[in-house]
Amino acid sequence: MITAENLTKRFGAHTAVDDVSFTARPGQVTGFLGPNGAGKSTTMRMIMGLDRPTSGRTTVGGRPFAEHADPMRQAGALLDAKAVHPGRTAEAHLRMLAATNGISRSRVKEVLELTGIEAVARRRIGGFSLGMHQRLGIAATMLGDPQVLIFDEPVNGLDPEGVHWVRGFARARAAEGRTVFISSHLMSEMAQTANHIIVLGRGRVLADAPIAEFLAAARREVTRVRVSDGAALASLLSSSGVTVTPGADGSLEVEGVPARRIARVASEAGLELDELTPVSASLEEAYLALTGEATEYRSDTAALAA
Repeated sequence: MITAENLTKRFGAHTAVDDVSFTARPGQVTGFLGPNGAGKSTTMRMIMGLDRPTSGRTTVGGRPFAEHADPMRQAGALLDAKAVHPGRTAEAHLRMLAATNGISRSRVKEVLELTGIEAVARRRIGGFSLGMHQRLGIAATMLGDPQVLIFDEPVNGLDPEGVHWVRGFARARAAEGRTVFISSHLMSEMAQTANHIIVLGRGRVLADAPIAEFLAAARREVTRVRVSDGAALASLLSSSGVTVTPGADGSLEVEGVPARRIARVASEAGLELDELTPVSASLEEAYLALTGEATEYRSDTAALAA
């Protein structure tokens, strides 16, 4: 388990992490989301003892990570897949980590097989693709067979096969009862991988909830409608609090009125309904709605469209 208690980190006058508290629990994948500059990487570095908090504390398995006598058996972290010596082979890199942490050489072979890179074990890392770098980094996190796994943007730049593999790997490790903590910018990927999400914005926690609960809270009452006369239906539905937006494909998106009322109005007017579909908020839509005011770098959409 990972805990953060009133965690704060300042760099001079800038507060990167501001009184953050959360718990990432065993048996689930916790997605750690937020815009650039939200404080995600700084938080992960503090969890692993690489940055010292200005105030507050983090624990891994009940104590600060730096206090564990066997750190690789407590947690494995992939914070930068390229932070390895390019002249070493994958096998030599893992053997070095194993030797310095009292881990048997037989475990090196096991993690190479687990991550599917045993065929390139004796190749120099400098010639690895990004996907192979990521797999090697994940192999290193598993050397001590830890109960806590921390991944910072593990699917960035990967092809679809690599993304699919990382997703399956994370979910399988959580199913074993481990704590899996993943930061990512890919909302569609987190929607398929995470059970629980924590969202940061400008260094503060904006949301901390099961993903289903987070989506339910963001849901709007929107219905996609296809009807024989869209203009007539829009006119009939026109009232305070109801918004009707025409789609490019001839459909209508109706917000603010239940689907059953739309059907009744169309039926009473003799209009033929071809589609009446509730539209659920996606994780990306819910995330953007939540973080819109907490984004450090924002573009002027109107200017971009001009």
